Amino acid sequence: MKLTLGDSLALLGVLVLLLVALQGWWRMRRAAPRRPAVADGPARGERVEPGLGGSDDERADDEDLLGASGLGAAALRRSARTDARIDALIDAIVPLTLEAPASGDFVLSHLPPSRRAGTKAMLVEGLDAETAEWGPPQPGRRYGELQAAVQLASRSGALNEIEYSEFVQKVQAFADAVAAVPDFPDMLDVVARARELDNFAAPLDAQLAVTLRANEVAWSVGYVQQCAQRLGFVAGAMSGRLVLPAAEEGAPPLLVLAFDPQAALADEPQAAALRECTLGLDVPQSPESAEPFPAWHNAARTLADDMGATLVDDQGQPVTLHAFAAIGTELQRIYRELESHDLAAGSPAARRLFA
Repeated sequence: MKLTLGDSLALLGVLVLLLVALQGWWRMRRAAPRRPAVADGPARGERVEPGLGGSDDERADDEDLLGASGLGAAALRRSARTDARIDALIDAIVPLTLEAPASGDFVLSHLPPSRRAGTKAMLVEGLDAETAEWGPPQPGRRYGELQAAVQLASRSGALNEIEYSEFVQKVQAFADAVAAVPDFPDMLDVVARARELDNFAAPLDAQLAVTLRANEVAWSVGYVQQCAQRLGFVAGAMSGRLVLPAAEEGAPPLLVLAFDPQAALADEPQAAALRECTLGLDVPQSPESAEPFPAWHNAARTLADDMGATLVDDQGQPVTLHAFAAIGTELQRIYRELESHDLAAGSPAARRLFA
């Protein structure tokens, strides 16, 4: 039978499609991710070409499904934060003069349903009539005075006029409900203070991150868990997050190891291939005495060795020992600057300001 030009082209197209499909099958077969070891040491799989990638920048609000693996219990126990307290360093404070002492139950029943003004946190405290100490209203206590406050700055920026106006409206409604007279500071003064605080904080907001990039072998989620668990990491509160808990109960984690959350949420997470993950250190959130920078450096080096990875920066350039030393020197300057303004890293005020 004689083939026409059209028949020849159609046959050629079929052959090309078959070749592409065969090549894709072969690559998928070779790119199986490294699995967790059954024995004590890490499993070393065959060398493979790059498999599935994943962005470690994606944030997930879902509860971390890794908790089901048994790694999450300790992290969940540490997740509770202590109550934030009003601090004149970072808050604009409004005194509220009561006509008569009020019970904690009464005050609590009239608090604004949302204690935020825009992106800024609002706080309300009372002066305990028995202990003469300020603190969050509690049932069964009586308070002779109240005060409300709004945070001047955070990582979302400085408090602005719109946020301050929202704060004033909420506090005025609360004051009317509890028969109190508020004494609001001038808006222009508050906004100016907020900008000054934000300008001070921005250059000191050190958040360190180094990416572990697989040299040749892709990792499974379980393999990453296994390597991190040997260093004390447990499941975080979000998918794709493993954390090294702080020694202080309820404190933010010392380190965070992040990878593609979609891999953790996959129907078969052990079959998902990871080629990189990021080890982060939030400097203002941890006290210098906990030695977070040495912990970050050591964890990065150990994980890179165990997982067969290269440490790279956000530009994809290898991070050298000299670079780590330079970062450590710069952190010393940041620590001293924060301390000189009574905002030492890891202090309650610093944790609120850099949040």
